[in-house]
Amino acid sequence: MQMNYKELVENFSWENVYSFFNWSPGEPINMANMVCDRWADDPNRIAIHWEDREGATQTWTYKQLKDKSNQMAHVLKSLGIKKGDRVAGLLGKDMELIIGVLATWKIGAVYVPLFTAFARDAIMHRVNEAGISLLLTNQEQASKLDDESATFQTLLTDGLTSSGETFWEFVDSFPADFILEPTGEKDPSVIQFTSGTTGLPKGAASGHKSIVTLYPYMKYALDIEEDDIFFGGADMGWSYGLMACVFAPLSLGVSIVVYKGPFEVEKVYELLEKYKVTNFTYAPTAYRMMMAAGSDLLKKYDLKVKKFSSAGEPLNGEVVRFFEKNFGRAIYDHYGATEAGMIVNNYNCTDMKIKPGSMGLPIPSYKIGLIDSEGNEVKQGETGQIAIDMSDGAFDFMGYWNKPEKTSEKKLGKWFLTGDLARQDEEGYFWFQGRADDVIMSAGYRIGPTEVEDCLMEHPAVMETAVIGKPDETKGEIVKAFVVLNHSFEPSKELSQELSEFVKKKLSKHQYPREVEFIESLPKTQSGKIQRYLLRKNRVKH
Repeated sequence: MQMNYKELVENFSWENVYSFFNWSPGEPINMANMVCDRWADDPNRIAIHWEDREGATQTWTYKQLKDKSNQMAHVLKSLGIKKGDRVAGLLGKDMELIIGVLATWKIGAVYVPLFTAFARDAIMHRVNEAGISLLLTNQEQASKLDDESATFQTLLTDGLTSSGETFWEFVDSFPADFILEPTGEKDPSVIQFTSGTTGLPKGAASGHKSIVTLYPYMKYALDIEEDDIFFGGADMGWSYGLMACVFAPLSLGVSIVVYKGPFEVEKVYELLEKYKVTNFTYAPTAYRMMMAAGSDLLKKYDLKVKKFSSAGEPLNGEVVRFFEKNFGRAIYDHYGATEAGMIVNNYNCTDMKIKPGSMGLPIPSYKIGLIDSEGNEVKQGETGQIAIDMSDGAFDFMGYWNKPEKTSEKKLGKWFLTGDLARQDEEGYFWFQGRADDVIMSAGYRIGPTEVEDCLMEHPAVMETAVIGKPDETKGEIVKAFVVLNHSFEPSKELSQELSEFVKKKLSKHQYPREVEFIESLPKTQSGKIQRYLLRKNRVKH
């Protein structure tokens, strides 16, 4: 029987969370033990169902993961990697990568995730900022980095060692037992670089305790239960893919699906059916593609999914309604930040009302405020910056790697600033309004782009859209929309006017786009977040 949100908050206890992990604050804690080794006593407990685009499959138990990552830990030690060193991974969803991450934590080193779509400059920025000692990658990715000035070692998963061994021959030459390096809750475990929506990415450091602080999200928002088969589609080069889609669900001892291949709607449906997936999370772009594929495709598959979740950017209400109609279940939208974790969510474990387009309600034990530039909370219904009250001790962001000045800029009194805007309705639900630097000031009105974008998405012509403020002599700024059309529609002046009127009638006379520009695609980060600042750079030219 589902609880309500109020009961969830009132009954939440960090002591119960610590008990689940058999851990107490101040004691040693190692992420590899929490997500893998402690479940390995049962030799039959399945950790990962792995599959690639060609249909090759592997099944890994927790015991196999433990043994193989123990061997990999010996490999890292043999290469001179020690506690506190940084190890980067530049691979797709490979088992070699998952094992490498576990081994990195086992020796007390710090893992630095990289995304395989990055080009040379993006990779070198991150590895230099983090000061890595070793890069785990393959020949294809290593070919991007023919840089003689590199100061780190490279270990190839598809190459030969100096003694002529393959990667797995090298790993298997070491024993399968390993004593974990003692690590504490404040010892760094991951340096995750921000997605760079507003400037150069910064390395956000988190400690070994972060796996414990992720528990409320995994347990209540995603509602991962012991008998779930969990499938999260995000790439491991990003925070959500690394933690929420792989290692955090493993910390609950469940079986997960890891798919190495591009997102294709029909392939995802095949995987959901084949592995009897019950709990599914993906980015809004994927859900929009599933909606665009239509409801007829669904009839070919016998799906068991009971819980849908989304994170990464705001989820359009129209997509939520499509899933309610065709799957009998809403998508539960979640909000978080690299530095903060998942802090405002719709909770799959509750009977809370889902308001399509809303981020939901604060995670238990956190005080989330909406504040103005002075650090004062705004009135209900007004737009403010999403901020976390740091005074209660639940929030434990360690700061940006080697950038104390950037860490200080994120704090205002007792508040940690996310850089995102939201408003709160009369029932306490949060509604995303854009980045703090995305706010549009028009004739004295503060307009967040997301509400306008959500409205435009309800028009059948619109596949994707982004809204910015364009300088205007009279109003300061006007609302301008960039629109990617669905395939059956053609750009025209008449359609532009139709879209403006559509928003004016559904929202208000001050929020509608006074300009609509049709484009083939929106500029996005590699993780799929819209880069409005690039659109703003060109706004005067159009």
